[in-house]
Amino acid sequence: MMCGAPSAAKPATAETQKLVDAVKAQLEEKENQKYSVFKAVSYKNQVVAGTNYFVKVDVGEENFLHLRVFESLPHENKPPVLAAYQTNKSRHDELAYF
Repeated sequence: MMCGAPSAAKPATAETQKLVDAVKAQLEEKENQKYSVFKAVSYKNQVVAGTNYFVKVDVGEENFLHLRVFESLPHENKPPVLAAYQTNKSRHDELAYF
């Protein structure tokens, strides 16, 4: 993978789920909504001054969100941050930079 270019889409892992769980409260506060289903489906990552993760999340009833989560370099020891998100996505919408 080139530094700066997003990776190809990959199936979500337990680590991906842990990452989206860490920013779930941030999203719920911004959207003023609670999500009972919040399952990472797939993701891309992009190496910058840390890592951007673009994650497709199933929120139930065939509704999906795309999240951009920033994780700083490990030595900075900061929690992941919800950098941006997109609503009204479908299972077939491609993850792209946003």
